[in-house]
Amino acid sequence: MITFWQQENNKLIKYEDENELDLNKRTWINVRSVTREDIVVLEEEYKVDPEHILDILDQDELSRVETADDYTLIIVRLPAFNPENDIAYSSLPLGIILLPDKILTICWSDCEVLKDIAANRIRSLSLNDFPAFVMHILSRADSTYLRYLKEINRKATIIQKELERSVNNDDLIQLLTLEKSLVYFTTSLCSNQLLLEKLMKTRYLVLDEEDKDWLEDVQIDNRQAIEMANTYTNILSGMTETFASVISNNLNIVMKRLTIISLVLMVPTFITGYYGMNIKLPFANLDWLGTVIVSIICLVAVGITLPIFLNDTTVEKKSKKQKKFISPRQKRVKRGKIE
Repeated sequence: MITFWQQENNKLIKYEDENELDLNKRTWINVRSVTREDIVVLEEEYKVDPEHILDILDQDELSRVETADDYTLIIVRLPAFNPENDIAYSSLPLGIILLPDKILTICWSDCEVLKDIAANRIRSLSLNDFPAFVMHILSRADSTYLRYLKEINRKATIIQKELERSVNNDDLIQLLTLEKSLVYFTTSLCSNQLLLEKLMKTRYLVLDEEDKDWLEDVQIDNRQAIEMANTYTNILSGMTETFASVISNNLNIVMKRLTIISLVLMVPTFITGYYGMNIKLPFANLDWLGTVIVSIICLVAVGITLPIFLNDTTVEKKSKKQKKFISPRQKRVKRGKIE
């Protein structure tokens, strides 16, 4: 879908038809949810290279900047949130094409950054300065990344509290999807960082001193987002490993209990199996009294073996409770008393 935007009284006005545009004003052409008809229009009317369109529509395309015959192409990765997807938080490429009197933004889907621009949520946005317009997009992308990272951290904290109560597969899968989102964010932010450094060192964009200072601030925000993404990734990885250890420990406890039960039941099974042999055995001629005697022997055997195994487990628990943390100062005091 192609929409046309021009600025009037510091506000962006949307036009559905290109014939309604004022030819004396600069135009922002927003292409979202690209269709085949849109691709034909971009190639024939605006002379966009088909390879560049394919690169922009590639979901895994990294950020870069290059020049063509009649325009400058900038590809930047923007954060995206779609709760209907398996991975709600992800990133997607946005193509920015700078023409002499027009700026095109091409994206195969929709994202919050473009919605904010179209809704006039960004202050001091001007179409008369295309480099500043690009800086607005990059700055808004970093602020959106930071907000999404905080939301991911908050959701991870909620899932952690749920897992502390009871470990279940759904919560672990949610942790995995959040960890995947952080990996996507980290890759996209690092790619954007290389783009920002290239814009600073090269002359693809004609930047004045104010734009350069602004670009440095955008780089700082981008590095902060990278550090946050790396930190949250490490936290989620440690959390996942911890709960995996908890699950393994719980399984070991269950297996230990089942082993104790099987060992306790093995003794009466041995006794009853012994009396199942087809030979002369004690109490074999006592009819029902022999059955009672054998049952009493089995109960006595269980009563003797069960406390033995239970005693081992209680001793182990008591030894764990008695282990306390000894600070270095207490260790030095003890050493001094011994010496």
